[in-house]
Amino acid sequence: MPVYSMTGYATAQQEVAPSETGGDAKSAGATRIGLEIRSVNSRFLDLSFRLPEELRQHEPALRELLNAKLKRGKVEVRAAVEQENGGGLKEPTTRQLQKLNAMQDNIRAWLPQATPLSVADVIRLGGSEAGTVQTTGEQIQALASKAIKELMAARQREGARLSTMLLDRIAQLRALAAQAVPLVPQLVEQQRQRFLERWKEAMNLAEGATAPEAAQDRALSEATAFAIRIDVAEEITRLDSHLDELERLLSKGGELGKRLDFLIQELHREANTLGSKSAAMELTRISVDMKVLIEQMREQVQNIE
Repeated sequence: MPVYSMTGYATAQQEVAPSETGGDAKSAGATRIGLEIRSVNSRFLDLSFRLPEELRQHEPALRELLNAKLKRGKVEVRAAVEQENGGGLKEPTTRQLQKLNAMQDNIRAWLPQATPLSVADVIRLGGSEAGTVQTTGEQIQALASKAIKELMAARQREGARLSTMLLDRIAQLRALAAQAVPLVPQLVEQQRQRFLERWKEAMNLAEGATAPEAAQDRALSEATAFAIRIDVAEEITRLDSHLDELERLLSKGGELGKRLDFLIQELHREANTLGSKSAAMELTRISVDMKVLIEQMREQVQNIE
């Protein structure tokens, strides 16, 4: 399965034939329904809709379609209805004029002081009624399916880019871990030699009060304790294990954002421990470089579904 990002954008449009709109088909211009879907990262699936009144009845169907395809993300769905007037102005039909006249008489019966409708009012109100769009559920679902398909393709492309970036960071972390492995034995040997030199100096100051064998044993004991204290083999092993799991998940794909986020936390913990055990500037540098890479990974993992 591919890796999907939660970031995506898609649009789709569909023209509605004049016979599918209310009012006089001859006076009605072309009607176009546009659907726009935007999505960004979120811990859960959060859907919001901004639909015109004539399309609000289709919100449950749109919600069901999105729930079937998306698992996480803050998703905003916008729809708009646009009409093109062939002659610029729509001429109200006889039925509309009769309806407006009856409404005016009824209102003025209760409010005699009300101002009569002007010609501009009649054109505006009649044109508005003529532009009411009558759409079927099949039309909206077909349009939404097209937009969702485009959105999934955009999220997949972004997910592939994120996956490539994460695999690159994983390779860099492995290289840093490989640099850290031989440093510990070198540090232990250097410390052992340092302990031996110190005990020799102390033995000379004490004028032979301490036997050379005892001094050497004490130096070796100190070096052993130092080696245990700075040993990062366990941290490197766990770090490699987490990197293996990251690669496995990325190759598997699907809904993996939360698991990736957990593994990033574990990687950061191991890098911190490695830094706290550091007994040389080189190990400290490796730890810092690891944490920089892990933080970059954390930012990108937040966008994976």
